[in-house]
Amino acid sequence: LAWSPHERNLLASGGGTADRSIKFWNAASGALINSVDTGSQVCALQWSPFEKELLSSHGFAENQLCLWKYPTMARVKEFKGHTSRVL
Repeated sequence: LAWSPHERNLLASGGGTADRSIKFWNAASGALINSVDTGSQVCALQWSPFEKELLSSHGFAENQLCLWKYPTMARVKEFKGHTSRVL
């Protein structure tokens, strides 16, 4: 889970091996704003305090870090090379 420092009530959550998605929620209303399939287990999420970007760490199947631009969720950068999940 990660609260956005840029938008009030915006919560990001990451799914496990079966779900593999990052979901964005309006915490005030409980509404799902968006869901993005990442292709692998989401282990952790961290918002940048300076840019509207979100860093995700992953396990099976890719074991990578991904930097995403919010709200488009365009992948800015991918960091591969870990042999097991990144916490």
